[in-house]
Amino acid sequence: MTGGHFISVVIPALNEEEPIGVVVQEVIASGVPAEVIVVDNGSRDQTAERARAARARVVTAPRGYGRACAAGAAAVSPECDVIVFLDGDGSDCPEFIPRLVDPIFENRYDFVIGSRTGGKREPGSMNMQQLFGGYLAGFLIRTIYGVRYTDMCPFRAIRRDSLQTLGMREETYGWNLEMQMKAARGGLRILEVPVDHRCRRGGVSKVSGTLRGTFVASFRILATFLKIALAGT
Repeated sequence: MTGGHFISVVIPALNEEEPIGVVVQEVIASGVPAEVIVVDNGSRDQTAERARAARARVVTAPRGYGRACAAGAAAVSPECDVIVFLDGDGSDCPEFIPRLVDPIFENRYDFVIGSRTGGKREPGSMNMQQLFGGYLAGFLIRTIYGVRYTDMCPFRAIRRDSLQTLGMREETYGWNLEMQMKAARGGLRILEVPVDHRCRRGGVSKVSGTLRGTFVASFRILATFLKIALAGT
């Protein structure tokens, strides 16, 4: 609880036994009192056990990044005002959580998203496809809704009641883009802030780590954009 606000940090994780304990510990050490919820997205390793050992609450969800995020959001405590999402691979920097939540606590914004392109990036932490995809999505969203994004960073904070109004449906990799598009379309007060980004702390990326992962994620993101932009759903 900070200034009368309750924060829930949701961390989707699939086979992240190497970094997940440290990620949870870094969230706790960020100085922002919050409940930490790790969503085990069908892991076949010790992800859940190591998350619990680090003092996170663990819930489960069927495979799919969007399903994991939705399950985490549904599991937050009733007192929750603000939900923070970040990845379980150690690439996001939890010490930046105050930079995301403070503008919401001050009632200036409803949705604050990190921009990895605006912060310091470890060499190799983002490939060219990720950088180009973020800029392209930002350009297209600005063209349609007039809202400027430079990234599709998974590290973000949103008012719980604002998230509930968005009607999120995407079950896989299009979740982040869906949130950004629906937040813009819905008139939420949106802020993008620079955040630092690191190379993953263990394991293999499910998206950029393989050609198949990159193709599947790109397809889902494109399908999500077209569905929302053209059908308005």
